[in-house]
Amino acid sequence: MKIAIGGDRCGFDYKMKLVKYLEENDYEVKDVGTYEYVPCDSPVFAADVGKLVASGDCRYGVLICATGTGIAIAANKVKGIMCGIGYDDEVTRKMREHNDANVIAFGAGHMKYEDVERRLRIFLGADFIGMHHSLRVEQIKELEKGRMIHQSPLVNQDWKSRV
Repeated sequence: MKIAIGGDRCGFDYKMKLVKYLEENDYEVKDVGTYEYVPCDSPVFAADVGKLVASGDCRYGVLICATGTGIAIAANKVKGIMCGIGYDDEVTRKMREHNDANVIAFGAGHMKYEDVERRLRIFLGADFIGMHHSLRVEQIKELEKGRMIHQSPLVNQDWKSRV
């Protein structure tokens, strides 16, 4: 499986460790930079990773900056990208299971490396479960196309037991 990875100088150390981790675990890695600890613009790396994933050249993408926020926002501007911030193990799992996310962002300034590596493992090991989540993913895709969406009717009256 091919993984695109990128980050700014704040994510540089974590990115380099994750590249090594991924390669040691038989992933093919496309590292789009940064390649040194110098000031740079995180949206550039978000766009590069996003384009590789959206084109199908890479299955997933990984982004790292100081907080994960700016780089995730930038990635989500690339058509076809569903990126969230992996700030918690359960959130990371549900990012894939419920939202079919194809890019994950991390904030190196707010997460321990060990947590980031574990969450990347969770992300790569989880699958989209579909079901009622498919409708929501399709709604997001419609928004991306500039189309209007509407609240869907409740199809299962026991929804409170599944929140």
